[in-house]
Amino acid sequence: MAPLNIQKLQTEEHVAVALAKYIADLSAKFIDAHGSFSVVLSGGTLIDTLRKVVEPPYVNSIDWSKWLIFFLDERVVPLDHPDCNYKLAYDGFLSKVPIPESNIYPIKERLSPEDAADEYEQRLKNLVANKTLKTSPITGFAKFDLMLVGMGPDGHVASLFCWHFQRFEKKRWVTFITDSPKPPPPRITFTFPLINSASEIAMVVTGEDAADAVKVALGKHASYGYPLPVQKVSPEGGLTWFLDTEATSELK
Repeated sequence: MAPLNIQKLQTEEHVAVALAKYIADLSAKFIDAHGSFSVVLSGGTLIDTLRKVVEPPYVNSIDWSKWLIFFLDERVVPLDHPDCNYKLAYDGFLSKVPIPESNIYPIKERLSPEDAADEYEQRLKNLVANKTLKTSPITGFAKFDLMLVGMGPDGHVASLFCWHFQRFEKKRWVTFITDSPKPPPPRITFTFPLINSASEIAMVVTGEDAADAVKVALGKHASYGYPLPVQKVSPEGGLTWFLDTEATSELK
């Protein structure tokens, strides 16, 4: 079980400030140790909560040239589509920092969900083979330095939903879904074995609509099983929850 660090902060603004320091510290640590920093982004409100890391003092102190950017899940739509996680990340984060374009890995356009998942998984395997990405000695999957993960009000993470078999996938690194309960329905997503091979995962959860799922995931009955996908998040390294008061309002 990963070491668990729960940061209960007052407001979403406090979460954004704490998250920026956490990311900057990890960036310096991994770049110093390995010469690069591999970061996996998810969509939703997470990108907005990253806003402090593109402001002083961090925007000028982080070595952005050593960052590698990947996507936890993606909607199978054109990269300039309003529903695209890449576009969300580009508009709110990537366009504001000098990460080389060659270090950013969006999905390939104009592929079916199945082919897009296969292509992204093969690209990750190629990056492991050429030592751009590290390998987990435990699972043999790619080992990302940091995954920045959000959670839906229903407790889903990535595009791994409660009533979909993809949450139980054991062998694939990247899988696909054609019937997401949230539009748009076709998506690709990292699987839990790949997610949990990470060195560090930040679960960034804010807002009152997440309170019930947070209660299930972190409350006194959390050890009873895995009713929610988010409860299967358990990285090889550290797991840090960043929560505001609204998100923890149901915790006793």
